[in-house]
Amino acid sequence: MSLLWTSEALVAAMDGRPLGPMPDGISGISIDSRSLQPGDAFFAIKGEAMDGHDFATAAIKAGAGVLVVAEGKLPSLGRLTAPIIVVEDVLVALEKLGVASRARSSAKIIAVTGSAGKTTTKEALRLVLQAVGKVHASAQSFNNHWGVPLTLARMPDDCDYAVFEIGMNHPDEIRPLVKMVRPHVAIVTMIAAAHLGFFRNLDEIAKAKAEIFEGLEPEGAAVLNRDDARFKLLDKMAHAAGVEHVYGFGENARSTFKLTKCELHADHSDIIARIGGHEVTARIGAPGRHMVQNVLAVLGAAHLVGADLDKVASALTDLSAERGRGKRHMLRHSGGSTSSHPGGSITLIDESYNANPASMAAAMALLNATPVTGEGRRIAVLGDMLELGDHSAKLHAALADLIVGTGTRTVFLGGPEMRALAEALPAEIETEYRAGVEELRPVLLAALKPGDVVMIKSSKGIGFAKLVDALLGKFPAESTARKQT
Repeated sequence: MSLLWTSEALVAAMDGRPLGPMPDGISGISIDSRSLQPGDAFFAIKGEAMDGHDFATAAIKAGAGVLVVAEGKLPSLGRLTAPIIVVEDVLVALEKLGVASRARSSAKIIAVTGSAGKTTTKEALRLVLQAVGKVHASAQSFNNHWGVPLTLARMPDDCDYAVFEIGMNHPDEIRPLVKMVRPHVAIVTMIAAAHLGFFRNLDEIAKAKAEIFEGLEPEGAAVLNRDDARFKLLDKMAHAAGVEHVYGFGENARSTFKLTKCELHADHSDIIARIGGHEVTARIGAPGRHMVQNVLAVLGAAHLVGADLDKVASALTDLSAERGRGKRHMLRHSGGSTSSHPGGSITLIDESYNANPASMAAAMALLNATPVTGEGRRIAVLGDMLELGDHSAKLHAALADLIVGTGTRTVFLGGPEMRALAEALPAEIETEYRAGVEELRPVLLAALKPGDVVMIKSSKGIGFAKLVDALLGKFPAESTARKQT
């Protein structure tokens, strides 16, 4: 078993008090007893809904090497059979461990924020940097007040690169997190109307994202979207934070990391870009113009941390969309009982993880670029965009112009906020509106025909991932269907 932390270093970093005979060290860190691996340290964090201390026994049964618990909870835990490290506050202890992890690391660190594209950019960086070294990166979207210190604490001391996603929905959230991460490169993917319910306007969102500059290492670099309307504001704020090296990416003629040629296809994109004086040719395995934009930031950041751009560009061929973020499924539809509807394929595009006006536009462009077969239709299944506050009705209704401008003429809508869009769409768009996901599911399943391309997009809290699961449950994947025939 390779050790992530020795027990001695673990106790020292957290100012903890060990109880019982300590193991040599721990192989991992967990805050969830269900996914804990034998040899992990279990941190009993108290969250809004649950308290990790209630799962101490489950963690021991799962093979925890040591438990990290709060002093105040110790009396209520009874006799535990695993070694314990007692701390004043478990989350604070995790933060201290994260800071200690960053202090011992010699890795090149990249931090990513933005209103859309954070996770996609982080995962692309993970992929391409693996071609040139050992990489550590955030799991899933661990980008908040516990996800960032957890990712830091899990960072092996021998990795060459580390990539952190940092999110926010209020001011002053990024600042403390980025000061733990201390990146060499900070990327801001774009500024859009995400979490607008907590801000007065997009400028305020940009200013909150700009907190990422405050944690940059000396001589560190900011990588900003040159095509974004808030570039000048972000550039100004980066320099105000003392950042001397600010670079832009995009199609803008003044971009340092500039797209010079782009061919978009249904399942990939081919690009040529100018990166730090080098011409880079790449095939991007995941489709979409928004993916191209993210890749420009990836190439720029990779260049700034000294990665071999030829190897990085080659690795982009293997880039694929994640579940909920554009992942595609080819499903088999058996057709109807008449010869007019023979069996065929359905293309499912799963965009169910998140939604704001900018990512809606990117998803609709992706749907519009995907070819249908036979009599198939392009179908948009859209759910509420959350956290838009007083702007919500206007921003949902504004999606009507976006849809009319595409090749999509069939729309299924669900959620209370989507009623505004349903009322704004013209008669030429075939529209089905239902109050929520449960009401929408049978209508959607019954409507699909062979040849259709269906894109499902919503904020995660609306639960449209259930619609994805319903389609996957009803229609077998192409590969599975072929095996059955």
